[in-house]
Amino acid sequence: MLTAIRARVLPENQRRTFEELTSDLDLNEGDLRAKRSAYWTMLFLAACIASAGVIADSTATVIGAMIIAPLSTPIMGTALALVKRERTGGVKFVVLGGLMVMAVGALFSLMLPSPYDLLSNSQVAARTSPRLVDLLGALATGFAGAIALARRDVAAILPGVAISISLVPPLCVVGICLAEGSLSLAFGALVLFLSNFLALVFAGSLVFTTLGYTSAIREQGGPSRRKVRVTFGLLVLLVLVPVVLNSVISLAVAKLTEIGRETTRTWLASTRGAEVVDITNQGFTLVVHVRAPDDLPPTTTLMSELSAKLPTGIPVVLERSVGESIDLGSTT
Repeated sequence: MLTAIRARVLPENQRRTFEELTSDLDLNEGDLRAKRSAYWTMLFLAACIASAGVIADSTATVIGAMIIAPLSTPIMGTALALVKRERTGGVKFVVLGGLMVMAVGALFSLMLPSPYDLLSNSQVAARTSPRLVDLLGALATGFAGAIALARRDVAAILPGVAISISLVPPLCVVGICLAEGSLSLAFGALVLFLSNFLALVFAGSLVFTTLGYTSAIREQGGPSRRKVRVTFGLLVLLVLVPVVLNSVISLAVAKLTEIGRETTRTWLASTRGAEVVDITNQGFTLVVHVRAPDDLPPTTTLMSELSAKLPTGIPVVLERSVGESIDLGSTT
């Protein structure tokens, strides 16, 4: 049955050879100077474009950065290396490239006015609260990307795969948030990147193994089937870490948001025409959106009630429909 599925997913006449995959994904094979110069040049430009897009809150610009970003090459190279049980240096290129992208994001943050409300930027907000669905999407994208790399006739979908996976923009957000002193938002964006990275490596390794490339590896004196299984076992554990982390964060955020909603409703109960529009959470900052035609009750009362119900150190921001934003500080 596995053979039949493999034949449908990757017909023999469309299969790329193991040597072709290695040549494309291993930055330590072939013309090293050309490969590495292309990688660093395009990654730097992608970081600049993504940082500009994030700061300008431009979705189109951020998508453009996703298309040209080459960060998925060493990530898929890492997946292939895990199947081969070899050290190709793919992780090194990912780590150094990630640090460079974060540095570019931090430098671009100098363009921001001071003080700057990061939570009002949709590009930042979308990448600082990782969810389980983000990881599931990354897994599906990893499967699509690995299959596209293994086949000769579907390479045209790779730009779509690049758009689907979020790699460079979260790293830019990490740099911007760190430079602005928002550690909680930076952590959320970093978790999103790490989740996507591990999901891509896992999906790529699984595809390269099930599509039969392990046979070519064994013929070249590669690892045994047992070693490959051990490798996948370790990958499953690594992928479970962000899954559990995302799940815990999601549950904590949902609980925090519900407490904030009920507490704010009680706080506004005596104010005629006042209502809670929405309660959102970005990087564990509780953002309370309210609408009130008249003056609001004392905000100190709201903070006192929230402090009694929420953990210490939760930042709270109150926003009115008229455009007023009030930083209420943190719970005590």
